[in-house]
Amino acid sequence: MPALLSSRRRRTAESRLGGSALIADVRRRATELAGVSDVELRHRADDLRDGWFAPAGQREGEPLPAAFALVVEAARRALGIDLYDVQLQGGLALANGCVAEMQTGEGKTFTSLIPAFYFSLIGRGVHVATSNEYLAARDWQTLRSAFELLGATTGLIAREQSAEAKRTAYNCDITFGPGYEFGFDYLRDQLTLRTAAKRPLGDEFLSRLRLDPAARQITLQRGLAASIVDEIDSVLIDDACSPLVLSGEADQAAEDAAIYLGARELVDQLHPEVDYRANGQSGAFALTAAGTARVWECADRLPQQLLKRPWSSYVEQALRAKEVFRRDVHYVVRDGGIVIVDESTGRLFEERAWSYGLHQSIEARERLRITSEKSTLARISRQRFARLYDKLCGMTGTATGSEREFQEFFQLDVQPVPTHRTSRRQLLPPRYFSDARAKWDAIASEVARLHADGQPVLVGTRSIHDSEHFADLLSLLQIPFQLLNGRQDAAEANVIAEAGRAGAVTIATNMAGRGTDIKPDAEAQSLGGLHVIVSERHDSSRIDRQLIGRSARQGEVGSAQVFVSADDDLIAQHGDWFREEMKRLPQRHGEIPSDLSHPVHRIQSQAERLHFQQRRQAFQQEQQRDELLARIWK
Repeated sequence: MPALLSSRRRRTAESRLGGSALIADVRRRATELAGVSDVELRHRADDLRDGWFAPAGQREGEPLPAAFALVVEAARRALGIDLYDVQLQGGLALANGCVAEMQTGEGKTFTSLIPAFYFSLIGRGVHVATSNEYLAARDWQTLRSAFELLGATTGLIAREQSAEAKRTAYNCDITFGPGYEFGFDYLRDQLTLRTAAKRPLGDEFLSRLRLDPAARQITLQRGLAASIVDEIDSVLIDDACSPLVLSGEADQAAEDAAIYLGARELVDQLHPEVDYRANGQSGAFALTAAGTARVWECADRLPQQLLKRPWSSYVEQALRAKEVFRRDVHYVVRDGGIVIVDESTGRLFEERAWSYGLHQSIEARERLRITSEKSTLARISRQRFARLYDKLCGMTGTATGSEREFQEFFQLDVQPVPTHRTSRRQLLPPRYFSDARAKWDAIASEVARLHADGQPVLVGTRSIHDSEHFADLLSLLQIPFQLLNGRQDAAEANVIAEAGRAGAVTIATNMAGRGTDIKPDAEAQSLGGLHVIVSERHDSSRIDRQLIGRSARQGEVGSAQVFVSADDDLIAQHGDWFREEMKRLPQRHGEIPSDLSHPVHRIQSQAERLHFQQRRQAFQQEQQRDELLARIWK
């Protein structure tokens, strides 16, 4: 069976058909297809599938331009759209196994039509991975008619589906779903195969002879042939250190709850710099000699039979729960339990739990019922899971700056794709403040001014806490707004889609609503388009650029401005050397008139390097573990 498109064949194809030459060839072929019937179009697609398996000497030309042309014509007939040249360029980058950097609003969903159909020709299945279930269902509903016109079957997976429904979806040519669910189903299949391997010798053969239905395909997936990842930087970079963990159910009270409570009481009596020292960047804690003595003084009073790990580890996790993790920033309390917040998007993850007792330590800190730790049935890092696919590619608006990581970890080249229309976005000079209060007051005044003019405003915040704090400020000013911070995930897309109406004010955590277009109405366009306010620099400049990219899509007018204070997490955690200096600089009503772009950029670059090294270390540790296991099983 031939590979999808080897590197050697790809280089040969690209030398024979450069980007512009390929597009011209595709346009010519698509024009010829415009006159054929739907039945003939389907026959052409079937011929292309059959030709894929023909011996190399019997194939009729390069299949890539023919596949592209079929998609262009199918999109025109089924969806009523004409794919832009830049979308074809993006499709070429994806078909060649690259990361296509396409700006917000450039039509990444329609671009995915091209590689999805092309990869499906081999007949081994294609996974189109989105960041959540809503986007997966939306893209499937949007694109399925075009695929059906070409004879390609499509399916959709979701968390609550039955095993049989998922199996049916995976057996389609193209399967849509949230990226994490593809990973969890892979882990479920590994558990299934492990169980099947323990069956008595010959049991499976006898089941087949009896035509036992249980002897059919036992796994959900049929393999990992090709994956097209939407917002690939979010999945492979931002979430790289959050492994996919398949856990057993554990909603019982923890047997060692008294130990967690004891650790919480102890750390409330410890003093920083006297009993322990903290590393603000890594979140690690080191007990001093005095602190160690106090910790072990309590050990004799503990119910030793309840300890599930060393007493010192309970104390360390209790310290992290107290000093590092903040309510409405890293987690929220919902229905008497802890729900983790994704720091990159502000979304809530009901199914996630911190490991090694951290979750229970936070429950103790919040004085909630302390639940037992979930047993880990299987786990895999997102990096490793992505590398299991024979063919991997993806799209994002912010790959620039991460080229080294994509190449080093995943052997993926980044291919920037030009915009369909020249950007008209206006970037206003950043504003700097000595403290958070002055910054938020200034943002509120700016929102009030723009709202009075009728210009729509989107305010991006770093945390749920900040979004709700700013919502309170606008309430005091009697400015109507929409709040989107992960607590309203069911209505997320509808809220963000309405953010472009004239007079609209929307507060959103980071990239909440990512993947949904904001389309300013005609009145909003006449008033300057959508104005985006970045209320705080993130550790990653990519996330700032994603937020700014929500305005001025596809050549529309729009603007953006960044606000920074000395109290922001980026400055406090990674630029403590600069924080006090900011507070000492000349200011007027808390605002610093100086241009501080250079030192703030230095601090952000330092944070990015730190996180990159953490991801690289995790990657190298995983490689070393795999190499060790390979030698053991050799």
